[in-house]
Order: sequence, then C-alpha cells, then structure tokens
Amino acid sequence: MNATVRRAVRLEHRLTQPNASLADLEAAVTLAVEHDLAALTVNPWLVKIAKRRLGRSRVTLGTVVGYPHGSQVLSVKAFEASKALEQGATQIDFVLNGGALASGDDETVFNDMLAVIDMAHSALASVGVIIEAQPMSEEHLRRACRLAERAGADHVVTSPGSATVRGTVARTKLLRDSVGPRIGVKACGRFRSADQVEAAGEAGATRVSAALTAALARQLVEARAPVGAAR
Repeated sequence: MNATVRRAVRLEHRLTQPNASLADLEAAVTLAVEHDLAALTVNPWLVKIAKRRLGRSRVTLGTVVGYPHGSQVLSVKAFEASKALEQGATQIDFVLNGGALASGDDETVFNDMLAVIDMAHSALASVGVIIEAQPMSEEHLRRACRLAERAGADHVVTSPGSATVRGTVARTKLLRDSVGPRIGVKACGRFRSADQVEAAGEAGATRVSAALTAALARQLVEARAPVGAAR
C-alpha cells in the first residue's frame, strides 16, 4: 500500500446488519480496539452499549440515521440523530431523501440534510451523507454531492454498505470528482483485502468502511494500512 494512501485513508469497522446482536458488538469492539481502528459504526440501538464498551478508547463511535432507505420525514431523522448523539455517538451517517432528489425537489433534500447536519455539529460530532439508497443516475449523484457540501456535511458516503468493491471504487471516483477538497469521501462496501482498500484510497476515499474480519484487520496492520493513522 503506497504512502499516500496510508497517510490519507482511515479505516472503519461497520456493524449495521439488521440482526447485529450484543455478541456481534462485543466482537466488533474488541476488533476496533485491538487494531486501533479510526471508527466503529453500529446500529442505533447499540450506541449506548458500545459507548460503555469502548470506554477511554480513541475509537470514534458512529451510527446511522434514516437507514437504509432515507425516506423518513425530516423531523424523524433529526430526532433519531439527537438520540444517538445523546447516547454517545460522535459520528452520524444518514441516508438522503432519494425520492425527493429523483423528483427534482432539491429544497426538500437540502432541508433534510441540514436538519441532521446542524444537529450533529451542535454536538461537535462529524456527519456524512449516504448518497445512495437505490441506484441513481450520475446527474443525481453529482447534484446530491453539491447539496451535501452546501449543507455543510463533513463527508459523503458511497452507499449503505452492501455494494461490491468494484462498484464502490467507481462510485468513490465519481463522488470525489463531485465535491471540493474540504469534504471527505467514505467508501462503504464489501472490502475483503488490503489491495481493495488501496484501490479505494487511490480512487479518492479518505475513509473506508466495511464489515471487517480480524484477518483483514491484521492484514492491513501488516501492510501498514491506515487503521489508526490520521484521525
């Protein structure tokens, strides 16, 4: 893995499967702490427990809002974000309103973003917009990125997490090309090797998020991948 990728990309373990259990959380916390990962993102109901388990660890605790389709009304997303922040999350990723975007209703999309972003920033938390709930055209994706940047997002996210590596890398390139240098790009997909993480970094990702295995985490450490560098 080249030095540029090592410097820039942060690695995040993602535990957002619908049936993620307390046992899964215990394993996730152990993996994140032992390998000094940059972040652990969990389902909303696990945030409070994860906060206790992480203790004084440097690992950032994230969660998801409006997951996985993003069609909830603005007030519901804002409330969901407020509860997550109250329970200890310091990073929020939320799904945009894809239906409003497809309908050309940019005002609704923007206000939806702003409600969650302002909520997170008021609590000194970082916040990302998950750009795709369902397949979108390139024009829609670029417009969503412009709206997310205007609303003050800290990063844009390629998908809710089930995308293939090839699709994720391609989407990463598009999102990186659609936002300015201030905003990060999180590549979220089914990464299984250090080479795949490197490909995402070379495509412009500043973060890589995946349901990691201990073997991959070890592989990334051995390759001097960015498991805890640059926070």
